[in-house]
Amino acid sequence: MSITTPHSGLRADTKFHAPVPARRGLGEALRVWWREIDKWLLGLILILMALGTLSVAAASPAAGKQYQVAEFAFFQRHIVFQLMGLGVMIGASFASREDARRIGILLAIGMLFLLFLVPIIGEEKNGARRWLDVGMSLQPSEFLKPGFAILLAWMLSWRLRDASLPVAAYSTLAMVLVGALLMLQPNLGATILFGGVWFVLVLLSGVSLQRIGLLIAGGIGLLTAVYFFYDNARIRIDSFFGGGTAFDQVDLAQRTLLNGGWTGTGLWLGTNKTRLPEAHTDYIYSVIGEEFGLLMCALIMLIYVAIIARALIRLVDEENLFALLAGAGLATQIGGQAFINMLVNLGLFPSKGMTLPLVSYGGSSTLAVCLTVGLLLAITRRNPFLEREKQGLRTLFDRKEAGA
Repeated sequence: MSITTPHSGLRADTKFHAPVPARRGLGEALRVWWREIDKWLLGLILILMALGTLSVAAASPAAGKQYQVAEFAFFQRHIVFQLMGLGVMIGASFASREDARRIGILLAIGMLFLLFLVPIIGEEKNGARRWLDVGMSLQPSEFLKPGFAILLAWMLSWRLRDASLPVAAYSTLAMVLVGALLMLQPNLGATILFGGVWFVLVLLSGVSLQRIGLLIAGGIGLLTAVYFFYDNARIRIDSFFGGGTAFDQVDLAQRTLLNGGWTGTGLWLGTNKTRLPEAHTDYIYSVIGEEFGLLMCALIMLIYVAIIARALIRLVDEENLFALLAGAGLATQIGGQAFINMLVNLGLFPSKGMTLPLVSYGGSSTLAVCLTVGLLLAITRRNPFLEREKQGLRTLFDRKEAGA
């Protein structure tokens, strides 16, 4: 049976015995899915993907010139990856919460195993070893992102089964393991993002303020150690504040973003983008600013805010602790990556080599982000009839309490 705490009302995501429903046909499954899916959240995601396709079309000629391929080669590949990603996203959104949890845990275990292999047999690009050649360039850390959020949510939800379990310690060990494997590549940006998701979930799980203070102090200590012992991080930070190669890239991205003014130069009329490295991936937000203007940049930022807000609104009344933590973790993963990318393009953060989710060009990264979004859609699904019934019972209970 589900376990409910008398004070919080949250229950652990445990198995329970219930009548097995009859197998639904495809048509019935689609009707149930459409009834339960958050249409506002799905609509915002599809709008962002459409804007991403337009943005890659704008950046493709500059990237093609840099990599000496056809002007629209990246745009054509992006269309293929977007269609594949859309299929992955819709397919994942059909999963039940139990299935979403299983998918996340298996994904986390599988990607952790691959992360162990990356320093040994991984491909090296731009001084970092983050990719495996499996017929296509696969970056295990990208697929680990949704799995890590769900794994942490599952571990932290154990506290409702047994309050004596040191779930915060278990989750911290998981974070230390992931951080160590990422720093072997090295990949400081991803480590910071994973650390942010871990911190949010530990905070939401009800850890005491004293432990939170210790975690913050430990995080500051680790970042300080990284600065002194990780040359790449020190060089990027020093260059960001004092000028240098890394800073020049960020400065060029900022000037490219501002070059179009409020309304932009127009599609394919930007000039600064041709000198911008990775215009179709890391710095696509700057291309958007140059060719479509600051108003379009603001719109995209607002869409990300709306996606995060909508996901959290769906979780406000959630009674299942695992679903609450998993949904919040996935939303943090998407939002954190998006805002780090935008801050880099605005010149407010050192370069991190991080793409803009659902907008930037990518192969495995696009599929991984779409899987993340699909799992978020699955976890935030609601049966509207059950929600109305629960609301009616609450209203009736409140009236009886008032009458008493």
